[in-house]
Amino acid sequence: MAKATKVNPHTGSSFDDFLKEDGIYEEVQARALKRALAEQLNDAMQNGKLSKVNMAQRMATSRSQLDRLLDPSNLSIQLDTLVKAASAVGRTVEIRLKRDTKRSRITSA
Repeated sequence: MAKATKVNPHTGSSFDDFLKEDGIYEEVQARALKRALAEQLNDAMQNGKLSKVNMAQRMATSRSQLDRLLDPSNLSIQLDTLVKAASAVGRTVEIRLKRDTKRSRITSA
């Protein structure tokens, strides 16, 4: 005899949908991206055996500016600072916009 499968009444929406409904999707996305960037820079610095002082010198910036860049909770970063940091650890920055297939198309008026 086949076992009946229960249907979960809470299934159907994704976590992204939940965040969008709460109006915090963009902020969560930004925080996740910043955390990933900070981790990648920290990893590259460790692999290159670079201290924060040496890294700041390579970037021609202050240690406090570097600390802001490496702080995952600080979302205010400038692209030129990010590019300098990547260059200082022998990397480049790649940024692209992806189509959000779950959102309706934006139409121009």
